[in-house]
Amino acid sequence: MAFVLKPQSVTHRATSTTRGDILSRRDRLDRLGRRLIQLYAGLVLYGASSGLLVEAGLGLEPWNVLHQGLAELTGLTIGVVSIVVGAVVLLLWIPLRQRPGVGTVSNVFLVGVAMDGTLSVLPEAHTLTVRVPLLLAGVLLNGAATGLYIAARLGPGPRDGLMTGLHRRTGRSVRLMRTVVEVAVVATGFALGGTIGVGTLLYAVSIGPLAQFFLRLFAVPAAGAGRPAVAATSPEGAILRP
Repeated sequence: MAFVLKPQSVTHRATSTTRGDILSRRDRLDRLGRRLIQLYAGLVLYGASSGLLVEAGLGLEPWNVLHQGLAELTGLTIGVVSIVVGAVVLLLWIPLRQRPGVGTVSNVFLVGVAMDGTLSVLPEAHTLTVRVPLLLAGVLLNGAATGLYIAARLGPGPRDGLMTGLHRRTGRSVRLMRTVVEVAVVATGFALGGTIGVGTLLYAVSIGPLAQFFLRLFAVPAAGAGRPAVAATSPEGAILRP
């Protein structure tokens, strides 16, 4: 007696594979949606936290020392100067053969807009009882913003890409390139009237640990794995700011 077997197992496997593909695609879309939310939340928060540091008037992070100095020189707002400088730095990526991402381009515009928007609604701070809390809040929120932005993994900021590009072209460490670039930026900004103070020092010693903490907190899980997708990010790149 002959038996004819229907290829149910084959059909079942095909159906399972199709469902698996749909779930995998949905999972990728969900993770992309989360990454985009983190990217733009991080960039807006970064600009807002920088605005708090500017209003505190107790010292700025290195690149904003330059931005503030150029703003004093040109009469433009610090946010507009940040956008212009970011665009110029992005042009320097061309000879360094760096490839921007959506986060890179968004960084150029959104941080400066958020900074000017924050400064436009903040009341003037005259006393240390107001300025010190603004400084502390600015540094803490800047660390959170850095963790959000980097964990999204949608492209480095233009200034970060400059440092990593110089690292690849020269063979020198990222740490050395960052130090050289930021010392030059701070010196130029200070000469133009940018603010250096206790806030600059506090930022320098705290932003690395804060960024690392928030990077782990906001890490996006990898597909089909329980560990963060940002595990592949290099330690040097993890503490770079947008």
